[in-house]
Amino acid sequence: MRPVTPPRCQHPAGIIGLLLIALFGALVRPELLAAPATDVRTNLEFAVIGDVRLTLDTYVPQEGPAPFPTIVWVHGGGFVSGDKKEFPRTLLDPILASGFAMVSVNYRLAPKHPFPACVDDVEAAIAFIKAHARSWKLDPDKLILMGESAGGLIVSVVGGRARPENRVAGVVSLFGEHDLVTRVQENPCIMDGRAEPMPAGGCLSPGLKALLNITAATQEAMPIVQAASAVSYVRKDMPPYLLIHGTREFHVPYEQAVSMHDRMKRKGADCTLLSILGGSHGTGGWEKLPQAREYKEETLAWLRTKLRLQP
Repeated sequence: MRPVTPPRCQHPAGIIGLLLIALFGALVRPELLAAPATDVRTNLEFAVIGDVRLTLDTYVPQEGPAPFPTIVWVHGGGFVSGDKKEFPRTLLDPILASGFAMVSVNYRLAPKHPFPACVDDVEAAIAFIKAHARSWKLDPDKLILMGESAGGLIVSVVGGRARPENRVAGVVSLFGEHDLVTRVQENPCIMDGRAEPMPAGGCLSPGLKALLNITAATQEAMPIVQAASAVSYVRKDMPPYLLIHGTREFHVPYEQAVSMHDRMKRKGADCTLLSILGGSHGTGGWEKLPQAREYKEETLAWLRTKLRLQP
């Protein structure tokens, strides 16, 4: 399926994070998500790196058969903003209501902390969660790494690196970038709500420039571009992936999901591409689409299948 040509938007290029509510819909604070039967613990420190204290929040059912399968959530924000308190309630509420726990993690932000800081931090969080899983009533063998946008790139790379101490049972990436080598060479360049001729320095959003600590996609920059691309880590024995991506994207092209899906399939890895017809960047706008209910049901069904859970 080919993506629909994205519409031109009126907001200025290069501004990151000002439209997060419009893009991502209902972003949730811990006190809003927590139901009476949920045990919420916030700001648990899992690492201190330099002057940065890294923390996570846990949401664990008070009832039901423990240990619980768990979503490890990684927020978006263009690599330069965002917080663990923010996640799409419309997607996660049904998942948590079905008996999942969730751990939402913070990571160091660019440009002060460029790649691979964010990936290293999420890997450290997974190792910390596994070490404390039993005391938190979480199942360390049933961790699903999930993230959106910038978080979608991060979880895809973490899942691909799959080091023993932070290997997960599956990865769900929502509208993340996976193939940066292709991305920076796109022409026309889809970025910040527009499709325009590729700039002289390559198709680099402000967020990618900050993440990669580069100003242009030169040959000298290619090693870091490749290292931050999930397609670079594809192999047969990687965890199963679910890629959820809108076909009417004006920030991260739909082809990014197609590229990752096709690469994994060629290598014999387990990958499912869930295309949201007419979907743009962020789950908020998906609520008005015909697939609004279906994609949530398919996501939950995928989780149950990969974790071998009873319906």
